[in-house]
Amino acid sequence: MTATNAMPLKLRRIDLVVKPYMVSNNWIAFWQLANTLVPLAACSALLVFLTKSLSLYSILSAPVLVVLIVLLLSRSFSLMHDCGHNSLFVSSSLNRLAAFVLSLIHAMPYYPWSMGHAFHHRHNGNWSQYRGPSALITLREYSGKSSASKFLYRLLRNPIVLIPGGFYYLVLKPRIALILAGLEFIGQAINYCCGCIFGAKSVGVAQFFSEYSSKFFYSRRELFDTVANSLFVVLAWLWIGGSIGHWHFWVLYSLIMSLSAALMIAVFFVQHNFEGSYASGQEGWSYFRGAIEGSSYLRLPKVLNWFTADIAYHHIHHLSERIPNYRLRDCHEANEHLLGSVSSLYLSQVVKCFSLILWDDEACKLVPAVG
Repeated sequence: MTATNAMPLKLRRIDLVVKPYMVSNNWIAFWQLANTLVPLAACSALLVFLTKSLSLYSILSAPVLVVLIVLLLSRSFSLMHDCGHNSLFVSSSLNRLAAFVLSLIHAMPYYPWSMGHAFHHRHNGNWSQYRGPSALITLREYSGKSSASKFLYRLLRNPIVLIPGGFYYLVLKPRIALILAGLEFIGQAINYCCGCIFGAKSVGVAQFFSEYSSKFFYSRRELFDTVANSLFVVLAWLWIGGSIGHWHFWVLYSLIMSLSAALMIAVFFVQHNFEGSYASGQEGWSYFRGAIEGSSYLRLPKVLNWFTADIAYHHIHHLSERIPNYRLRDCHEANEHLLGSVSSLYLSQVVKCFSLILWDDEACKLVPAVG
C-alpha cells in the first residue's frame, strides 16, 4: 500500500477541485449503456448457442465468453450504481429508468440497494455505524466468542464464500424478503379481520393499508420496487428458460450471476478493507477523512478500469457521489498532487485485504481474525 504524494498539512475538501466534475452528460451515458448492453446481449446469445452442444470448440470458447460476460456485468452494475447516485444521466427520471432496466439484468431491485449504499456513503470510515458488506464485528466481540463461533465467523468471510454468497445476495435475498413480507402482510390482515369480527378494532380498510408497514422494507417505495423487479425478473426467467430449456438456462445463469456478484462484492470490499484504512468510531469521525483515507485507489490495468467503469478511483467517488464514472479519472488527475494520503492498492495486495475482517475499536484500525 503506497501513498501517491506527501499529504499537505490540514487539507480540506475546499482545497480540492471537485465541482467542475459533478456534471452529467446524457450522450456519454447513453453511449456507455450501448457499449455495455449490446456486447453483453451478443455474448450471452453466443454462449447459449455454443453450449447447446459439447463440441471441443464450445468447451474451449465457453469459458472465455463466461469471463467476458461477468466483466460486462460488472460494468453494467457500476452504471446502475451511478444511476442510484443520480449521476449517470442529467435528469432523475432517466437515472431511475436506466437503473430499473439495469436492475432487471442483475435481478437486484435497485432502489433498496441504493438506499443501503447511500447509508454507506453517509458513514464511510465510521465503523461504529457501518461495518462493511460482510457485517464485521469488533476485535473485542470476536475475542469473547467460542472457538466454533470464531471458526464460523472466519469461514463466512472467506473469499470463496463470495461465490454462493453472491448468488444469494443478488438473486435470492430480495425474493426471500418479498416472500417474508407477504407472509407478514397476511398475518397482519388476519389479525385485523379477527379484531374487526370481535369488535376490538374499528380501523377501516383504507386506514389499514395506509398504516401498513413491513419490517423487511424501510419504505413502501423499496417494497414496490422489489415487487416490480421480481415480477419482470421471474417472467424473464420463465421466458428464457422456456426458449432454451430450463436446465440449460439455470446452469448458465447461476454460474454467471454467482461469479458476477462475487466479483462486484470483492471489488467493493477491498476498496474499504485495506491495511491502514481509516477506521474511526463515532467520536471524532470525519466524512472527508473517510473519503480520502477510508477509500482506496485501486491500481487496475486500463482494460479492467473500463470493465469496472473507473470505480477504482473510489476515493474520488466518495468525495462526491455526484461525479459520474466518466469524470472520476479526470478529477483524480486534477487533484493528484493533493491526494498524498490516499492508499494506492495494487492487485498483488488484494488477497491480504480479505484477512482484515475485524474492527479494533480501541486502536481504530482493521485487523485480521486469528483462532
